[in-house]
Amino acid sequence: MSGHGFHVHGPHDHAVEHAAQHGSDGFSNNIAVMTAVLATVGALFGYLGGATQNDAALFKNDAAIAKTTAANAWNYYQAKSSRQNLAELAATLPGVDGAKYKADAARYEAQKADIKKEAEKYEAEAERYNAKSERALHTHHQWALATTAEQIAISLAAITLLTRRRWLLGATYAVAGIGLLLGAFAWLHVDPIGALLAGGAAPH
Repeated sequence: MSGHGFHVHGPHDHAVEHAAQHGSDGFSNNIAVMTAVLATVGALFGYLGGATQNDAALFKNDAAIAKTTAANAWNYYQAKSSRQNLAELAATLPGVDGAKYKADAARYEAQKADIKKEAEKYEAEAERYNAKSERALHTHHQWALATTAEQIAISLAAITLLTRRRWLLGATYAVAGIGLLLGAFAWLHVDPIGALLAGGAAPH
């Protein structure tokens, strides 16, 4: 598309145009200013929601890398176990240098201990990254809810401007306030709604 003059008008644009076309009475001006503020807050919430979604994807990728590294370490551990078993078996055969094979078996055992620690470290790291990803994704959902609430409030403001129903103005303020509250919850990384849905269990 060339983009020559093509523009999709949102509720905020309509509110500003309506105020400009129908005079500058206080009611229209207040609605226009409010929709501008709500649009700015909604854009900020949307940006933060996108950022947390990116964080969730990044943490999930880090978890996958750590899990793969742990799997490789366990494979190496199994290879050392096989060599240890062969060395122990060889040490029992007649006509061989039993001391040498026993020393090899002891060396493999020591190497296995180090490899096991490494594998367990990466497994724990994968779990930590998965937990971070889940928390970031949950926060993203909170930002998305806050953004949706602000978008609904903007739409209500546009309807209020067209109908000039003051009770709709109250509803607009209420929905906008809910959106701000949801945004505050996301910013503080608290989820009272989730706690209530989970039966009031408090996070540790």
